[in-house]
Amino acid sequence: MIQAAYMGDVVLTTSLLAVLAERHGPVDVVTTPSSAPLLEPHPAVRAVIRYDKRGADAGWRGVRRVAAQLRARRYAAAYLPHRSWRAASLAFAARVPERVGFSDSPAATLYTRKVTRPMLGHESARIAALAGVEGDGPAPPAAPPPILGLNKVDRLEAERWLTAHGVTGPYVGIAPGSIWGAKRWPHFPALAAALDRTVVVIGGGSDAALGDAVTAAAPDRVRSAAGGVGPRVSAALIERAEALVTNEAAALHLATAVGTPVVALFGPTVPGYGFGPIGPLDLTLGVDELLCRPCAPSGHQAVCPLDHHRCLEGLSVTTVADALESVVARARERRREGATCST
Repeated sequence: MIQAAYMGDVVLTTSLLAVLAERHGPVDVVTTPSSAPLLEPHPAVRAVIRYDKRGADAGWRGVRRVAAQLRARRYAAAYLPHRSWRAASLAFAARVPERVGFSDSPAATLYTRKVTRPMLGHESARIAALAGVEGDGPAPPAAPPPILGLNKVDRLEAERWLTAHGVTGPYVGIAPGSIWGAKRWPHFPALAAALDRTVVVIGGGSDAALGDAVTAAAPDRVRSAAGGVGPRVSAALIERAEALVTNEAAALHLATAVGTPVVALFGPTVPGYGFGPIGPLDLTLGVDELLCRPCAPSGHQAVCPLDHHRCLEGLSVTTVADALESVVARARERRREGATCST
């Protein structure tokens, strides 16, 4: 499988990986260096081949180098959930005889088998349609939800981080980052200050400054792991959290993959596009009455194109805090019910 898109897309692709691994055994995956640590210990993955498309493997020279590496492995089939010319060119140049991708891809001419992309449902299930599982008309096929397969090492590292930072009891997670500035809710520091509970900030290296800003708003109760741990340990920290507040970004999909309840904040996009949370306790928030929303199918914008950002500026701290308290209360009630049933 070749999936060299953003980390959130890689997480969503684990549904397809699970289907393929059940059918064929663990799968080799081509992905970016930043996403490789997320997949290397995954139970559905045999090997990860790093493709540094923006660094050492940039341009067509990089495509040829990685394609030669793939060609030497003599693969029988390649699955291409990322609808890009670059991914398709890798499989084509590697002379993989069967190349499976979506028929609406710009690079579909390089595929040997073209699959109709379902119009409805969650993106993880739509991606899993590449495995040939039949859906009902425009609906996606039945597929397992995204899963990371966290292991003892991941959870031990998370436990060590929490202990080192003085987090000994329950906490909630906050993920203030997104690659795209237009998707970032600007009030995370105010939310941290308003919450009367321990907070752990989640994010990658590019989110470290955002994490520092959230921590500064309530330094007695907030600890930031943004940029301080890898993606699997971040996922393990999310797994331990009572709930996570996040933009539409990779952290949302990490929470989905580890089963943690989510309060997801949507600005330029909407959950109907298929990238929202799917858990029974999850909530999504957005400013619905704006005529300019949604403004783009993907929300891949650095700033609001109308320069007002009301889709997220207008989402109040009180609204988000109340939603978080509701999710935490319902999650605790569900755990109590589970404990009672076990007893």
